[in-house]
Amino acid sequence: MAENRRPHGPGGGPHGPGGPHGGPRGGFGKPKDLRRTALRTVRYIASRPALLAAALVCVVVSALLGVAGTYMQKPIIDSISAALAEGRSDLPALLTSCLQLMGIYLLAAACAYVQSNLMAQLAQRGCNRLRRELFDKLQELPLSYFDAHTHGELMSRFTNDADNVQTALEQSVVQLISSVITFVGVVVMMLTLSPLLFLATVVMLGAVLAVFTVFGKRSRKYYARQQAALGAVNGNIQEMIEGMKVVKAFNHEEQAKSLFRGLNEEYRAAASEAGFYSSAIMPVAANLTNVGYAVTAVLGGILAMSGGGLSGFTLGSLVIYLQYNRQVTQPVNQISMQMTALLSAMAGAERIFAVMDAQPEADRGRVTLVPVEKDANGSLSKFSGQGRPRSWAWKVPRDCGLTLVPVSVGEGEALTELGQADREGGKLKLLPPGTDSQTGLWVRLEEDGALTPLSLEEMAAHGWAWKYPGPDGRLGLHLIRGAVRNVPGEEFCYTELRGAVRLSQVDFSYVEGKPVLKELSVYADPGQKIAFVGSTGAGKTTVTNLINRFYEIQGGLITCDGIDVKDIEKDSLRLSQGAVLQDTHLFTGTVMDNIRYGRLDATDEECVQAAKTANADGFIRRLPEGYQTMLTGDGANLSQGQRQLLSIARAAVKDPPIMVLDEATSSIDTRTEQHIQQGMDALMEGRTVFVIAHRLSTVRNADCIVVIERGQIMEKGSHAQLMAQQGRYYQLYTGQFELD
Repeated sequence: MAENRRPHGPGGGPHGPGGPHGGPRGGFGKPKDLRRTALRTVRYIASRPALLAAALVCVVVSALLGVAGTYMQKPIIDSISAALAEGRSDLPALLTSCLQLMGIYLLAAACAYVQSNLMAQLAQRGCNRLRRELFDKLQELPLSYFDAHTHGELMSRFTNDADNVQTALEQSVVQLISSVITFVGVVVMMLTLSPLLFLATVVMLGAVLAVFTVFGKRSRKYYARQQAALGAVNGNIQEMIEGMKVVKAFNHEEQAKSLFRGLNEEYRAAASEAGFYSSAIMPVAANLTNVGYAVTAVLGGILAMSGGGLSGFTLGSLVIYLQYNRQVTQPVNQISMQMTALLSAMAGAERIFAVMDAQPEADRGRVTLVPVEKDANGSLSKFSGQGRPRSWAWKVPRDCGLTLVPVSVGEGEALTELGQADREGGKLKLLPPGTDSQTGLWVRLEEDGALTPLSLEEMAAHGWAWKYPGPDGRLGLHLIRGAVRNVPGEEFCYTELRGAVRLSQVDFSYVEGKPVLKELSVYADPGQKIAFVGSTGAGKTTVTNLINRFYEIQGGLITCDGIDVKDIEKDSLRLSQGAVLQDTHLFTGTVMDNIRYGRLDATDEECVQAAKTANADGFIRRLPEGYQTMLTGDGANLSQGQRQLLSIARAAVKDPPIMVLDEATSSIDTRTEQHIQQGMDALMEGRTVFVIAHRLSTVRNADCIVVIERGQIMEKGSHAQLMAQQGRYYQLYTGQFELD
């Protein structure tokens, strides 16, 4: 079973009030570093500078033409007023002025259309790139990151936050620029028409801004509460739907209703307050604007009837000024709204960038897994590229810190390093490792530094080992059990992939200061089956997570075929292993696609054979469309046991030398388990297998059974040995103690 890695959040659920897929927590907010976030966001639409420049030019031109179009009405009104006063008509001049005005507005509309089209393209492409980079980043993050962040938090980066950024880039930025230009242009024109009336307008604007400030602060506060309450409601709904069987099994319907009523009431109260202030702000501001408009109209009328004074304020000036007076509040409102939207979008962008800036999964490994060909004599050669490779080897650079040395293997697999030496002045002088001397003698390096010549018989029985510093800094020898290709002059040496795994004095903790494994040592030779048993949370699953480097150990050493797993590229290490994980997950696609997920180049015949090995072929053929049956919702149309069988088939098609079976039969009934046991035995034949099972009957034939409690090994041995000891395993097997 998996160990607890993260404390539950508040609200009674493992994901806290937001739920695993709830709304964003505190959906409204401001970025901590606005300038840096804004510049970084803009780069996503600046990849095509020509289009961006064209869009910005259109925005500026459209805004200026809008201001100019209003002013162009002044001479038309003045000419009509003068003509009426003089009793004459000048239709050609009036028609010319109207056509000019129409041309200005048509040009402004064209610019607005072009900039909308261009910004939509830029925003879509930019957010497409943003989502792509975010998804790629998720593939690089370690599992510990997903332990510390709920699924809902990460999902909201792709949905709410990315959508807010896209809307901001597509609309808010343009509207903000347009509103600023319009506001500046209108103010300049109003000052040009009448500085005196502009003072009255300033007073009115001050009152409107005061209303926006007061109501806006209150609205934001309650809006934040509303979003948090909405997240709690969504999370509770999801928990109840997913856990409905548990709710009904324990008769908790009334408690569930009561909890939801409380959360729903909190949401209603917060939403009501937020709705009141957001609804009231516009009517109050509009009425203040009307009052200001009336005052301006009276003052302007007096000024126009008095002949305009020294400024020449005319009837046309009054009409145009009143239009500007109406227009000046619109860009103010737009600026306020767009700034709110932009700040919210930048806060979302900052959260996205926080994920993208997270430390990726560390991988210093330079050793890779490559296909090779192995002849009848056991010699390795480079893969010809024809057909499917049947043998694999570790490709080790000679400058990666691992030294290949010959060794003699004594009792208990005690290793003694061998080397070549020349005689100089009656004494033996050791040659550097890798030196191929025609006259040198093979010698054994004793612990005291002495060199002992070897006989031909001793040389014929020598093996190979890797020599490199351990965690304590001391050089150690690690036996290689497979074939070796060590050709002088080649940049790489090759050692056969066999699946020998060793854990030596391993210490590990998910959270610093809370150890999960303490000085754990386990070894598995090629083809051996190692079984882990113990109570829930004892550390069994953790061991298998460390073998494939889902997590990094804090102390000790883990080797695969004698190589420190930290020196092996993670992709190559995991390519050498297959896994049937405790939490079965199926992807949207056909049954065949899900089996082929284990090895994407597998043929249909190989997938079917893997299904037969896992005893899944029978139920698959009974499905409506057999292997082409579509699976959705994590295989919701299959039983838990069937999903587990597909997971086993997926591991079987990979055909790896190392297999990890974490609770592989935990969701399969006893009869089905008996049916697949023969297939599983065939699957495990010749492989190194690590098994975690609660049914002790399934691990009786293991080469070694390791009993783990509280992160330490209590006892280990074969089934017969442990039963004879009558220790913890004996008590578990005979039912004196329960695993859980």
